[in-house]
Formats: sequence, structure tokens, C-alpha cells
Amino acid sequence: MEPTDRDESTAHSPRISTVFANPEFRALWAAEAFSILGDQLARIAFSVLVYDRTDSAALSALVYALTFLPALLGGALLGWIADRYPRRRVMIASDITRAVLTVPMVWPGLPLPALCALIVATVLLGAPHTAAQGALLPEVLRGDLLERGYAVRQITSQTAQVAGFASGGAVLLVLDPHTALLVNAATFAVSAVALRLGVRARPAPTPRAGAGSPRWWAEIAGGVRTVFGDPMLRTLALLVWLAGCYIAPEGIAVAYAAELGGGPLAVGLLMAAIPAGSVVGAVVCTRWVSQPVRERAMLPLAVLAGLPLLASAFTVTVTAAVALWAASGACVAAALIQAQASFVRHTPPEARGRATGLAASGLVGAQGVALLAAGLAAQRWSSAAAVGAVGAATLLLLVALLLTTAARTLVRSRPAR
Repeated sequence: MEPTDRDESTAHSPRISTVFANPEFRALWAAEAFSILGDQLARIAFSVLVYDRTDSAALSALVYALTFLPALLGGALLGWIADRYPRRRVMIASDITRAVLTVPMVWPGLPLPALCALIVATVLLGAPHTAAQGALLPEVLRGDLLERGYAVRQITSQTAQVAGFASGGAVLLVLDPHTALLVNAATFAVSAVALRLGVRARPAPTPRAGAGSPRWWAEIAGGVRTVFGDPMLRTLALLVWLAGCYIAPEGIAVAYAAELGGGPLAVGLLMAAIPAGSVVGAVVCTRWVSQPVRERAMLPLAVLAGLPLLASAFTVTVTAAVALWAASGACVAAALIQAQASFVRHTPPEARGRATGLAASGLVGAQGVALLAAGLAAQRWSSAAAVGAVGAATLLLLVALLLTTAARTLVRSRPAR
């Protein structure tokens, strides 16, 4: 039985959990949660598997990096698929294909180059799924529910990643890495079933690829024009990318904790501070702040998120640093949730896949650059100075963005429903 549209009356409830009254959102949420947990387990399994076979920390790190790097280009190169084919079908096909590609990785005799190729292909094929899901969400959640949906996804993503890493080591005490990879394949299958049963079929937003359709590079160029040719979309995309740079302190948390005289507990608290703050920010901004206020405040909040990181450069206690990082995470989450919702609302429905894919790739790239910059700064100066430098640099770039005409219009205007 196909799911039906949600009752519009649920939009008036202040609770963030209201979105779960929508059966389609429940299916999308369950599929994403299973995939994230499986991916986190797989990342640990890949690292253990390669290290056991090669006894090389460098190769183990390389394979771990391969679980992230293809996402940098995948959204920009493959996001257009979500605009040319029915989006539910794109997500299901992506899940099934990734499940099939994961199975050969279980073979103990699989050559390492083949394993790496399969990992890259699996991660790349996640890009159309992400683009299709992002493009479909505003059709599933209308009005103010869209922001709550993004808030729930933010909370789920942070929680699932922490749980996946925390439980992954314990799971590998019971399961060998090959079996863990089979579990990951099973999560893709579960995701596909949830989407098939829980999400209503919709036609493709644009005609299927054919003799008269643009070539793939024209599709990619069209996505770039959609985002950068529209001042509002360009501003929102840059806001998301710059705000994403605030995660950089997590990459140098170990060194930062050591400089403050902290041990493993301090590292854990610092690593958890930004995700924990983002959960608080997601709940507060969507439950107690109206949509017009969120729309006008997202850029100022993104600027404000840099101040706690700048202050943490002068902090002398772990407790103060944790509080500051959590405050930054809360501001970032509030800004990102509204920016993402505004971005998809403002994007033409027939171009949402390409635009969402490009925005996702840009976010991954920006975070990678910020993490690298923080590491280099920490190596040259100190971890505390590096955290402050990242906060200050990102804050200044966001101030420059705030001064543009499109940004000033966005801050002063009321959102379109």
C-alpha cells in the first residue's frame, strides 16, 4: 500500500518530532539512519581489514580516506541523475547497487587495488542517492516542517555517526571485518526496502535521458549555472560551505587537549562538543524560533559561530573549551538547517538534484580544506592558535558574504512559503 500525504494540521505543532507523523519522512529517515550506521561500521572494518593484510598504517589510512574522498566529486558529477529519473527509483537503485558492490569485498583473497576500486565506486554511487533525497524532501515536508525535517536529519546524523564509531570497535570483537561488511551490505538492502514500501512513486521532474537530452557534462554545467547564476542560491551555498568549516577543530582535538594538559577523556569531550551543541541548536531553532526569524538570523548566526572558536584560542581549561565548542556547534546547526531548507525551496524543482549534489560536494570540499588548514596551522604554531585562526578566518569570510547585496536582501526579507 502506497503512503498517503501527511495531515497539514501537524505543521502547527511546535514539537520537532511532528515530522514523524509523515509516513514518507519516516521511511526516508529510517533508510538514512541504517545507511549511516552501516557506513560507519564499514569504515572501521575497511581500516582493520587492510591493516591486518598489509601491516601498513599508511595503506590503512589511505583506504579510510577513500571512504570520504569520492563524495567530494560525486555530488557535482552525478547529482543530475536525480533530475532525469524518478527520485525514489534513483535512491533504490543506488542502495541495491551499493549492496551488490559490497559483497565481493568479503572475499579474503580480493586484491587490494580491486578492494579500493570497489570502495570508490560504492561511495560515488551514494551521491545520486543523497541528491535525490535532498531534492525529494521539500515535496514530502511542506512549510515549516521542512526545517524540522532537516533538524531531525542533523540530530540523527550526529548521533548515528557517534554511535557507529563507538560501537564499531565492540562489534568487531564479535564479528570479523568480512562479516561486518556483509552487515553493511544488509543496511543498504534494508534502506532500499524502506524506500520502496514507504515512499510514494513520483514521475521524473525532467524527461528521461534520450537522443535529444543534454550530455552529462551539459547536465553538470547546468547545475553550476543554477547555483552560481542565481545570487540567492549562490549566497546560500557559500553560507553552507563556510559554516561547514567550523568543524575543523575536531581534526586537531587530540593535540589541543594535550596542550591543555588533558588526556583521553578530554579528547572525547572535545570531539563530542560540536556534535552535542549542534543537537541543541537544531532543537532550539526549530521548536522555539519562527521561520521568518530563522531566515533573517541564519547569516548572523553563522558569523557568531566563529566567536567561541576565536575565544577558545585563549582558553586554559578543557571545560571552558568544551563549552565554547558546543556553543559554536549550536550556532552552526541553527544556521545550516535554515540555509539548507531555504536553498532547496529557492531551487527550481527540476534542478534540485543537480543543485543539491553540487552543494553537498562543495560542503565536503570546504570541510576538507578547513581540516587541512587547521592541521597545518597547528603544526606551525599551536593547536589553540589554529582553532582561533580557523574561527577568525571563517568569521571574516562570512562577514564579507553578509555585506553582499543578496545577503542583505536575505537578512531583511521574509521567507517564501
